[in-house]
Amino acid sequence: MVLKNKLNITNQIELNKKEEKISKEKAVLFFDSGKIDTIKAGTVEGLKQIHKFLFEDIYDFAGQIRDVNISKGNFRFAPVMYLEQALENIEKMPQSTFDEIVEKYVEMNIAHPFREGNGRATRIWLDLIFKKELKMVVNWDKIDKEDYLSAMERSPIKDIEIKHLFQNALTNKINEREIFMKGIDISYYYEGYDEYDIHKLM
Repeated sequence: MVLKNKLNITNQIELNKKEEKISKEKAVLFFDSGKIDTIKAGTVEGLKQIHKFLFEDIYDFAGQIRDVNISKGNFRFAPVMYLEQALENIEKMPQSTFDEIVEKYVEMNIAHPFREGNGRATRIWLDLIFKKELKMVVNWDKIDKEDYLSAMERSPIKDIEIKHLFQNALTNKINEREIFMKGIDISYYYEGYDEYDIHKLM
């Protein structure tokens, strides 16, 4: 079923292409306008602001906590009836060390607060926490897609793999535009969106 969208597109492939193009353009604007620097790192509100900015031209639900249950494969994300409480608990989690930050990220992934676009918004959210607390960001170019996806799949039970991947990919180039832009491209690639090179949209 194709998600209801502001573009009135009913074909999934067409929607995927439009969503990728428009939201990648918004990601560029998010960085270049300085809006990214106004987000309060590690908060639910901050994540909602990121999601809204990326997807507000495509979906009415941009930046809004979902009101339906969702799953991926055999994994069911946090049930709607417990979602608000789960998000409150996640926001209270500490984030002053590398381990704490990754553990908070894993919990937010399990919550999956939005109807669509969780991974792409939450990876930006993760980088903002790393930037604020450790003066580092992830160089996503160093993390293989299959390694990332399999590590994230296992992370609710065992987070050692995802921690290892992040530990080996951190960089102190926290304000470098190219690191951010390449990271967006790779983040979308993880989700199967690779029609547009972000550098050609800028």
